[in-house]
Amino acid sequence: MKKDRLLNKEIIAEVAALGHTEYFVICDCGLPIPKGVKVIDISIKAGNPKFLDVLDAVDDELVVESIILASEIDEKSPALAKEMEARFPLSVTKKVPHEEFKELTKNAKCIVRTGETTSYANVILIGGVNF
Repeated sequence: MKKDRLLNKEIIAEVAALGHTEYFVICDCGLPIPKGVKVIDISIKAGNPKFLDVLDAVDDELVVESIILASEIDEKSPALAKEMEARFPLSVTKKVPHEEFKELTKNAKCIVRTGETTSYANVILIGGVNF
């Protein structure tokens, strides 16, 4: 369910259409995109736009019930892991091996591909409800 402020019309449409418990993925430029899953590629060049900037914009609009991260983020990108912990309480965060994460993206309603080059800068946002 949509809140307010996001400007990208394709992302707005996908946020507005996301139902409870459905998956919305924001990823770095290296995550494989599964066949048949809608992708909105907003990458401009390596590093732009940044994963956290896109995540923050979407999070301002989307009611997020919980998230899924690759467990490798803790070791390979500890600074990003801390940023994610600051945004989402551990109580709503699940971590799975990266291979499992990639399998889960096959169930996404939409994947937004950023220009991020930080390892494991990928998240599955699970839609919540605003009541």
